Amino acid sequence: MKKNILLTGASSGIGRATARRLLDEGFCVYGVGRQFDEPFPDENFHPIVMDMLKTGAFYAYIRELEKKVAFFGLINNAGAGYYGLHETLNPAKIHEMVTVNLEVPMVLTQLLLRNLKRNNGYVIDISSVTAKQSNPHGCAYGATKAGLTSFTASLFDEARKYGVHVAAVHPDMVQTKLYRNADFCEGESPDTFLLPEQVAEAVLYILKAPEGCTVADITVKPQRHGIRRR
Repeated sequence: MKKNILLTGASSGIGRATARRLLDEGFCVYGVGRQFDEPFPDENFHPIVMDMLKTGAFYAYIRELEKKVAFFGLINNAGAGYYGLHETLNPAKIHEMVTVNLEVPMVLTQLLLRNLKRNNGYVIDISSVTAKQSNPHGCAYGATKAGLTSFTASLFDEARKYGVHVAAVHPDMVQTKLYRNADFCEGESPDTFLLPEQVAEAVLYILKAPEGCTVADITVKPQRHGIRRR
């Protein structure tokens, strides 16, 4: 029987790379994204084309889907990021980050948790190294990721006795579109940034942990630190 995974942010970046690896390993992926410009040529990939900011419709859809599908895993990967001095942000940007980075993962987990308990399943939250440090020029983004990491750690202690595996992945700078709104980007040298595929491997490492143990927290960094100003 196929093991079903719900994966948010599956259309690009870390999410798309993770979907590919999951499919390679024989999982069935229900991937959420606003649009899929490049479809997955795999019958085990089920695209869910929705805007997660429209939370009412999105949560209602997942409630109905959960009644029909036995989920083995939930991977909260979708993220929104806006950077700069906090005074330069506006309420809409702050709302988007709080909704996508924190509210949606908490609500999806609540909706699927009983399902995951029945299947000794996994909740994997893609957080960020910013969750563990001070973030000038990214105060709000870092705060949402710190909240996600705190939620994940608490859920681990709450759900482990029920057989549910809960983990957070903390990537450093990854070569994705997340920084398209920033005044900086990854360094030029390949050892100053991560590739989406490397984060996807961390997700697979969690899913492949030997029976009887669990990986609760992974931090993935490039060998060297380096950024460029735009």
